[in-house]
Amino acid sequence: MGQLGTWAARAAVGFVRACAVAAVTLVVPAVWTAAALLGVHWGAANPWSWLLPLVLVTAGTLALSRPVCGAVRALVARWTGTVVPAGHRQGGPVVRMATGYWWNGFSYERTRRDALLDQRWRIRWSDPATWRDLRFTAIAPVTAGLVAAVPPAGLAVAALYLTRPGAAARLAGALGLLVAVGSAPYAWRPVRRVAVRFLGPSRAMALADRVGELAVRNADMTIAQAAEIRRIERDLHDGAQARLVALGLSLATAERLMDADPGRAKELMRDARAGAAGSLAELRELVRGISPPVLTERGLADAVRALALDLPLDVDVRVGPGVPDGAAGSPRLEPPVESAVYFGVAELLTNTVKHARATHACVTLALAPAPTPGGFDVVAEVSDDGRGGAVVPPGGGLDGLRRRLAAFDGTLEIASPPGGPTRAGITVPCAYS
Repeated sequence: MGQLGTWAARAAVGFVRACAVAAVTLVVPAVWTAAALLGVHWGAANPWSWLLPLVLVTAGTLALSRPVCGAVRALVARWTGTVVPAGHRQGGPVVRMATGYWWNGFSYERTRRDALLDQRWRIRWSDPATWRDLRFTAIAPVTAGLVAAVPPAGLAVAALYLTRPGAAARLAGALGLLVAVGSAPYAWRPVRRVAVRFLGPSRAMALADRVGELAVRNADMTIAQAAEIRRIERDLHDGAQARLVALGLSLATAERLMDADPGRAKELMRDARAGAAGSLAELRELVRGISPPVLTERGLADAVRALALDLPLDVDVRVGPGVPDGAAGSPRLEPPVESAVYFGVAELLTNTVKHARATHACVTLALAPAPTPGGFDVVAEVSDDGRGGAVVPPGGGLDGLRRRLAAFDGTLEIASPPGGPTRAGITVPCAYS
C-alpha cells in the first residue's frame, strides 16, 4: 500500500509538471497553428492571404521567445536545482555629455529615455542570447514538448473513449489511461536536458559575454574614478585651498605689521596658526576618505572596528577565523579588495544610520571557500534591527556600490523585508598578498 501511494504521488506530481512543460513549450506552435488557420479562413483566393499569418507568426515568435525561455529556466531550476543562465547582455550606463546629449554606448540621443530605448533594442538584436532563445522555441516543441504532451494526451483519450459503448472504445480508453499514468513521472524530465543543451550559452558566447561585461565594468570604473577626482578637487578647492590662501594673506599682513603694530601682528599669527591646524585636519579627513591610515597600517578588521567606534550607533563587529587582524608579520588581503570591502561596509553602515532607524547593528567579517580551487571569498555582512524596506534603486548609492564590487567579481545581496531586520552581504573573491 505504501509503494502504491508513493507511485500515485509521483504520477500526480509528474502529470502536473508534464502539463506545465507542454503548455509552456507548445504555446508558440499554438500561435503558428492559429495563424495558419486564420490564413486559410481569410481565403486562399486572396493573393495576400499569406501576409497576415506571416506577420502573426513573426511577431508572436519574437514576443514569446524570451518569456517562454524564462519560464523553462524557472521550471528547471525549481524542479531539478539546475540553473541555466539566461546570458542576456546588459546595457552600460547612460551618460549625459557636456553638450546636453545622452551617450548610451552606441549613439547620442536628445533625452535619456531615447538613449535607453535605442540601447535596449540595439543590444537585443545583437545579443546571441536572443537568437539562442528563438532557436529553443523551435526545438523545444518537437523534443521536450511532444514527450511532455503524452500524459495529458493519454488522459484525454481515456476521457473520450471510456464513456463510449463498445469493447474497442473501452480498450482504447484503458490504454490511454495506462499510458497517461505510466508516463507521467518521466514525461517532464527531458526538458532539463533540452534546456541545458540548447539554452545554456556556448563557450564562445560565454567568452563574448564576459568581454562585454568587462567593457561595461571598465566604463563604470572610469565614471566612478572621474566622479571621485571631481569630489577631491571640490573638497580641496572649497576647503584646504581656501584656508591656505587665507593663511598666506594673514602671514603677509602680519609681516607688514610686525614693526608698526606688533600686537596686531601676533593676533594675525595666532589666527594663521589656527588656520593651519584647520587645514591640516581637513587634509587628514580628505586622505582618510581616500585611504584610511588605519586600513593601510592595521588591515580590514581593525579599520572596521575603528569605523564602528565613530558611528552614533551601537555596532558589534565580529571577525571570523582567518581574517587578518593587523598583527605584525601576519598575511594581508590584497589592498584593492581590502579597500573595496571597507568602503562597502562604510556605505552600508552610513545607510543604516541615515535611513534604518536602528538601535543596533552588527558587522561580520569572514572568509569562505571560493568555487575555484585554492581561492577564497571575503564575506562581510551588515545587519540591523531597523525598519527594513531597503531597496536598490537604479543609479542610487547601493546600485553604485554593486557596480564597484562587480569590478572585483564581487556581489552585493540585500534582504530587507518591511519591518526588518535588514541583512546586506558583500562577497569579494580574494587572495593573500
